[in-house]
Amino acid sequence: MAGWTAADIPDQSGRSAVVTGANSGIGLIAARELAAAGAAVTIACRNEAKGADAAAEISAAAPAADVEVARLDLADLASVREFAAAWPGERLDLLVNNAGVMATPRRETADGFELQLGTNHLGHFALTGLLLGKLRTSAQPRVVTVSSTAHRTGRIDFDDLQGERRYMRWTAYGQSKLANLLFAFELNRRAEAAGLALLSIAAHPGYAATELQSSGPGVGGGVLAALNKGVMWVTNRVVAQSAEAGALPTLYAATFTDLPGGSYIGPDGLFEQRGHPKPVGASGAATDSEKARRLWEVSEQLTGVEFGLPPAAEA
Repeated sequence: MAGWTAADIPDQSGRSAVVTGANSGIGLIAARELAAAGAAVTIACRNEAKGADAAAEISAAAPAADVEVARLDLADLASVREFAAAWPGERLDLLVNNAGVMATPRRETADGFELQLGTNHLGHFALTGLLLGKLRTSAQPRVVTVSSTAHRTGRIDFDDLQGERRYMRWTAYGQSKLANLLFAFELNRRAEAAGLALLSIAAHPGYAATELQSSGPGVGGGVLAALNKGVMWVTNRVVAQSAEAGALPTLYAATFTDLPGGSYIGPDGLFEQRGHPKPVGASGAATDSEKARRLWEVSEQLTGVEFGLPPAAEA
């Protein structure tokens, strides 16, 4: 739909939503607009103080908003399990897998995973699996996973998935964003094969000015980090659209009524960098069902979280 904005979000009253990384940037905007439309929103983030500030900001903008904060560290599977076990609702209608890190030096999660893959993909994979039971109790459950145009530069290196032999921060980021898409599309295939009502949809924000650009590329010190941070500073001010605009594809993916599962939503402008949301195409690698199946199996092994959903061909 040309020109779609947050004002077009249908009434979300009676629906519950979890938005990861909703303490800032695109996640905060998405949580705010969902709450303003009537959804009961949980801000799931690592820093509860920042989450409380975000909740206060949302309540100031929408006094009737039903919003709460819960701690979730996607780089720690114990935290993911604790969050899923403690989430109070009996039914979850919407899960927005939004949180992420970008182009960090090679670091590891609490479970020994490369940080970008572990946070952006494996943490969200585990979270979705652990919340699947509550999603299945919803009449119209939906999972939105946020990827990036950087998925087009990604390659899933199953022989060195954790970047232990060779690590390049932007290559690792591309791999994690490709993993997000492979997961989103495979989840939808498996849900369809199992006869579930669940819709799995992916989205990307284009180029939006958020804390992501400064929090990752500039980490680690040195000339390269300084150069990365400088480039991000300039492009955020010259090229990027606002976080409000960047959140629109996520909100469209989360709420547009007639959107089929397996859709991928991004901006409608040049090179999908800015504009209003619309369905967009993904790379051939992202639609490789065999690679998606293999990544799914590896992800279940690494996280210890099993969905109980067989591959589409075996259903």
